[in-house]
Amino acid sequence: MAFREAQTTVDRWVSQYKEGYFTPLTNLARLSEEVGEVAREINHQFGQKSKKADEAAGDLAMELGDVLFVVICLANSQGIDLDDAFAAVMRKVTTRDADRWTMKER
Repeated sequence: MAFREAQTTVDRWVSQYKEGYFTPLTNLARLSEEVGEVAREINHQFGQKSKKADEAAGDLAMELGDVLFVVICLANSQGIDLDDAFAAVMRKVTTRDADRWTMKER
């Protein structure tokens, strides 16, 4: 699914509610919360902090999906086309990092 299709899907879902999109500041707070949940899950899976015995197993894919959903909500509320934004970022990093060593060269 392209970002544009995902953005349309999210927009259809949000549009069914009278309130519509949250404000940018609220979405930023939601994004921070979701990124924190990603960090917690990564720490549990790969770090030194183990889960408590009564804690349910986490799902990193779902946590990343939550982050993506909020990013799409924020982009939609601001009229940002994520396909265009991502293409621009890839042009930037491929130009900026063109002279970096690759892992194969190390």
